[in-house]
Amino acid sequence: MSPGCKFIIVTGGVLSGLGKGVAAASIGHLLADGRKIVPIKLDGYLNVDPGTMNPIEHGEVFVLDDGSEVDMDFGHYERFLGIKCKSEWNLTMGKVFDEIRKKERRGDFLGKTVQYIPHVTGFIKNKFHEISGKENADVMLIEVGGTVGDIENELYIEACRQLKKDVGKDNVLYVHLTYVPIPSGVCEQKSKPTQQSVNQLRSRGINPDIIIGRCSQHLTPNVKEKIATFCDIDKNAVITGLDVNNIYDIPKVFHSEGVGKIVGEHFGFGELPYNSFWKETLEKEADKKIKVAICGKYTSLGDSYASVIEALDHAGANLGTKIEPVWIETTDVENGEVNHKMMGIDGVIVPGGFGSRGSEGKINVIKHCRENNIPFLGLCYGMQLAVVDYARNVAGLSGANSSEVEPKTPNPVIDLLPEQKDVSEKGATMRLGGYDINVKEGSLAEGIYGKLARLRFRHRWEINPDYVEKLKNAGLVFSGYSPDERIMQILELPEHKFFMATQAHPELTSKLEKPDGLFFNFVKSCLN
Repeated sequence: MSPGCKFIIVTGGVLSGLGKGVAAASIGHLLADGRKIVPIKLDGYLNVDPGTMNPIEHGEVFVLDDGSEVDMDFGHYERFLGIKCKSEWNLTMGKVFDEIRKKERRGDFLGKTVQYIPHVTGFIKNKFHEISGKENADVMLIEVGGTVGDIENELYIEACRQLKKDVGKDNVLYVHLTYVPIPSGVCEQKSKPTQQSVNQLRSRGINPDIIIGRCSQHLTPNVKEKIATFCDIDKNAVITGLDVNNIYDIPKVFHSEGVGKIVGEHFGFGELPYNSFWKETLEKEADKKIKVAICGKYTSLGDSYASVIEALDHAGANLGTKIEPVWIETTDVENGEVNHKMMGIDGVIVPGGFGSRGSEGKINVIKHCRENNIPFLGLCYGMQLAVVDYARNVAGLSGANSSEVEPKTPNPVIDLLPEQKDVSEKGATMRLGGYDINVKEGSLAEGIYGKLARLRFRHRWEINPDYVEKLKNAGLVFSGYSPDERIMQILELPEHKFFMATQAHPELTSKLEKPDGLFFNFVKSCLN
């Protein structure tokens, strides 16, 4: 364990999806000045990781540089804290039980009956101490997924309760996020859901030090007083978790509500400052506005493409531009009815994905952008389908397709990576994580990234090396490739207003203070 490490436990109640990850990241942001912050996410599901989960059910799978697939909240942690997270910082019950089972089989428990308490809770706490020591953490930020009362979270909650006794009350701070509704026709903030949620938490032995009430309006003094009275907490520790248009405003809201002062005093840090760069950037006047179409098959849940939206926001904030995303379900344009969907659109992004559903719709959208000089950015699958469009409609490769979509295609311009051909298990078996990209001299990509880029990947299929020369001869420029030059990783059409695509996911490494170059230049081209 790191000596002097402080622990902040963030729980949630009433309902899921309130934004615990953003709340935790925002508190961490206020603390980050000169301190080593290590975020931990505790997920109750029995999956080892979210890699095989449907984005509609779970949201975006975030990929770390070390090659692990983790909860999307890690995107908030990396962007708000300016760090690279690690696989072991995402603890799922699937991982916990798997490790406990292995320990039992090895005989590590010396013949004892293995029980939830103390063995499982002890394992969870040991992970906290082990990681904090390994990382020499000043503050460990622990977010418990789901809500208090969820049966799958009981062991996490118990471990977090025990932690206070283990490390001392001055070294632990409990933050509880709840919902304060304003029912239609009542026009009054209601505190009862918060009271009930806190009662549930207290019944499990945890008294919150800070209560954040998520609400569409600032909490009134009366409601703060009521929550403080019934939840046995100082009124100043009842904080408004205000609905905002831009999540990057949350640290500013928390700071103005006194979170920095409370946390700083509790841990003896003094009052915590607010990041001046963020303040200046976010207060820039957005005097321009563009519409960007995001064309995918999971558009019913925006969280499926959370990092894409974030990367657009980063570029927009630095260019003084408000970006309005327009969601286009590509199954709706399978038959070529693209023109009416593109009316008023300034640029198009085709994000990552897989499978045949909606693929022809994406190809139709890409073809429309290419032929009508509309700025286009393709990500992962978006790059692969850009190659399919070019192969069919420019290079004259009849019936060209991805072998993932059409195994019998006469021209498999996209094919399975060689190392993937013997893979049978789905979880954590893709080409995952951060890889170097060599960039072609004199290309648009070099102007964006320089001679070498490092981006994150998540894919099984690639541009078939057998077709690279044919595509080049037809005018397609491959401007980024793996160091062994086998995997094509960036493409571009230099004569186009902006037509670029990458096998990578640059949205995962974009930050407000340093927007990803592809997104930045894409947004810039949409303004011209």
